[in-house]
Amino acid sequence: MNSSVSVQPRPRPGQTPSRDRWSALAAFTVRRRWWVLIGAMIFVVLSGLAGGAVTDRLSAGGYTPASADSTQAERLLAENFAAGAPDLVLVAKAAGSVDAPGAVQSGRDLSDRLTRTAGVTSVASYWTTGSPTLRSEDGTTALIAVVLDGDEGDATKLTKTLAPGVTGAQGELTVLATGRAMVNIEDERLATEDLKQAEIVAGPITALILLITFGSLVAVGLPLALGILGVLGTFACLVGLSSVMDVSVFALNLTTALGFGLAVDFSLFMVTRFREELGHGAEVEDAIATTLRTVGRTVVFSAVTVLLSLSALLVFPIDFLRSLAFTVMAVVVFAALAAILVMPALLAVLGDRVNKADPFARLRRRSKRTVENGLWHRIAMTVMRRPVAVSLVTVIFLAVLAIPFFHVKFGLFDERILPASSEPHAAAAQIRDGFEPGEISPMTVVLPDARGQAVADYASQISRIDHVVRVDAPSGSYVDGSNVTPPGPASAALANESGSWLTVISDLDPNDDDSTRLVAAVREIPAPVQAYVGGPSAALVDTKDALVSALPLAIAIIVVSVLVLLFLFTGSVLIPLKALVLNMLSLSATFGALVYIFQDGHLRWLVGDFTVTGYVDMTATLLLFCLAFGLSMDYEIFLLSRIKEEYDRTGDNTKAVALGLQHTGRLFTAAALIFASVMGALVTSGVSLVKLAGLGMALAVLVDATLIRGLLVPAFMRLLGSANWWAPEPLRKLHQRIGVREG
Repeated sequence: MNSSVSVQPRPRPGQTPSRDRWSALAAFTVRRRWWVLIGAMIFVVLSGLAGGAVTDRLSAGGYTPASADSTQAERLLAENFAAGAPDLVLVAKAAGSVDAPGAVQSGRDLSDRLTRTAGVTSVASYWTTGSPTLRSEDGTTALIAVVLDGDEGDATKLTKTLAPGVTGAQGELTVLATGRAMVNIEDERLATEDLKQAEIVAGPITALILLITFGSLVAVGLPLALGILGVLGTFACLVGLSSVMDVSVFALNLTTALGFGLAVDFSLFMVTRFREELGHGAEVEDAIATTLRTVGRTVVFSAVTVLLSLSALLVFPIDFLRSLAFTVMAVVVFAALAAILVMPALLAVLGDRVNKADPFARLRRRSKRTVENGLWHRIAMTVMRRPVAVSLVTVIFLAVLAIPFFHVKFGLFDERILPASSEPHAAAAQIRDGFEPGEISPMTVVLPDARGQAVADYASQISRIDHVVRVDAPSGSYVDGSNVTPPGPASAALANESGSWLTVISDLDPNDDDSTRLVAAVREIPAPVQAYVGGPSAALVDTKDALVSALPLAIAIIVVSVLVLLFLFTGSVLIPLKALVLNMLSLSATFGALVYIFQDGHLRWLVGDFTVTGYVDMTATLLLFCLAFGLSMDYEIFLLSRIKEEYDRTGDNTKAVALGLQHTGRLFTAAALIFASVMGALVTSGVSLVKLAGLGMALAVLVDATLIRGLLVPAFMRLLGSANWWAPEPLRKLHQRIGVREG
């Protein structure tokens, strides 16, 4: 341990150095370090036991608002008619015609077996209903649509046991399965496999970067310890959260990637500052106190900023977004707590030994330079000598990257997010090729307490709308306003004492713009009673409406929270505005690249093959925006913290920016490379939604850590000069009273 004079942190006015809150926390963690570590290990064990069942508690649904018209239609169909959108769709292909005697017998046997299966609500089969819509145009393929009991989670669990017995060779038929339950099963399977694959890809890269950055085999283990605590703690929280809401299956990937990513971020800055203080001659406890007072304070503030950015997702009435927002919030909280409680205890145990086992020690001694000769100091000074030119070139480059975002088209994902080789995708492709687009995913219209001629007239009016191929009603099928098919066995299922319902078959893909306009046209037709319009296209319309209506509030939460928190952190009015502008510029470039790749279908060789749908998922885009924005602010706060510390010490804006970037630039680079490797490893996923999230986060972090923090921040701060730290007199006094200061 160092025996030189300790360096005391600066206290607030009226405080002695030994009595400020960070010194008190440092003293507690140093003196009770073994108790803290034992408590952390107990927490890890209990969290591991509690979170072990998290995989079985997750859902692949939750994309439509619970109060939406389309959701109500689905609920009424299930409750009143034992019907609804099929959970399982079997695509049965015959060697010749599905009307051949052998194929007919096999189809009826399979249909009867499904009907007798416990948990099956209804079975609509070509061979039992005779409906021509369930037969392909070439006559070689027929469909069996199965509705299962319970909610989406119950249907998925039942399908896991049901599907193996009804697929493959079934007499004269070869059967594949698709439908939302099968897509959910495949999502869950691939999520687990992708997680393992990402760990294999990112693990060695992360370890190497940490070793080069820390220069110590001992220090490399610290982020791992924090990451395990954060990930297992979040898994335990997800088990509890899943009892009150649907938690997305993608929470597993997000928890692991962000848990270790944030652990690396926080560890890099804390360990580096601790070693820096030891190098200045501080005792271990004083070095920990200074680390907590500077980096620890920044960690807490950064965590609060990320939490508030993510809280914007909670205003959207979509369980998918809310569950992932809560997931990331838990990760952030556990990572921050581990950084300010567990990390100091670990550093107290290690002391000077945190520098042991450096395989690059000799190389470091040879390349050791003064701060003023450091790479990032030179970059900052070069940028600040030509701030206008650097700003223009960088902004133009980012603006060019953002151009594709101006033709973005939003939709909701379907089975095409899965690999083309997966059974649900392959089966759905056969349906798309051989049947009308709306046959297996029709629009549904539920009319509670309505029957008879009024329903028939209403169905006739709907059938006159452009792109409507046919309307099936209790009184038969309607085309262009005329009843072309009399009521048959299938029609009887469309009415009972609870009312009636219709199926509207169109020639449109549910995610087409024309399909959403068709929903609006159907809803505008006067109905005999209140009509509830459902189906995939209606769900898309309702989800878009819910997201758009909540978007202003979400944006307001993000903007106001960032402006207020950065003002409290810096005492400046212009720095928070600059941070918002630069973050939006960075994210625009990132999303432009994502549209170019995933919507337009370019560069598939770079990210692995996927099915181009011509749109990007709107819920994933919102999630990615809030995540990337929050993490960008994380880097911003760490950089500003060090710049402000140097500015308070020197009063020289240019010098403070250069020194702040020199002290943090290497850490930003390492953290960004590690985080990008962790998130980028998700690009190996077979699920295109995971590919998009992984690539999006990796791009956002790399752009932010290089072009934004390395070029635009020093350029803008040089242009603004001392005005960076300006605030009107009333706000300056307010900051003196309630602002965040050291101590």
